[in-house]
Amino acid sequence: MERLWAENRFTAEGHALHSVVDKPGMRKTKGVRRATGLPLASTKLGIAGMADLVEFHQKDGYETPYPIEYKRGKSKLHRADEVQLCAQAFCLEDMTGQSVPEGALFYAETKRRVAVPFDKELRELTLNIISQLKTVFASMQTPPPTTRTDRCRACSLYDLCRPKDISKPVKAWREHMTKLTLEEKEFL
Repeated sequence: MERLWAENRFTAEGHALHSVVDKPGMRKTKGVRRATGLPLASTKLGIAGMADLVEFHQKDGYETPYPIEYKRGKSKLHRADEVQLCAQAFCLEDMTGQSVPEGALFYAETKRRVAVPFDKELRELTLNIISQLKTVFASMQTPPPTTRTDRCRACSLYDLCRPKDISKPVKAWREHMTKLTLEEKEFL
């Protein structure tokens, strides 16, 4: 919500990977139109973003959008990458009026594309997360840090987020600060 950013090794590697696909452009390769750095939006869902790459595959006289998201690492146990890609599919469906049944995640570490079918389960999960994010933004309050510290290891925002400090009880912090302030006034 605060639009904070901090660089670390992982974000730098991600920037290097995205240097080609983040530049808006269009080209045709082997009969497939490919758009990079494509702005996306869904007025219906109230979301917007940028697609790394969208291939437009010809079928029955129509072009079917096929979003491809570039990731620096490898496939993960959670579904965040798939949800991001599915949100792009919702935008493409809203923008083009065409069904987007599938996309792909390209993982630089493995140098492989992983096909992601946009099935009912993934679509419902993505809509649920969009709804949760709208609630967070409407509240105008940053959610507290995760209690799952294993998620913090590679996070570039760790020093800005300070999950260990924030997890301390507010009452103890307030008492400590009050004591310091009173001691400072007595000293003057």
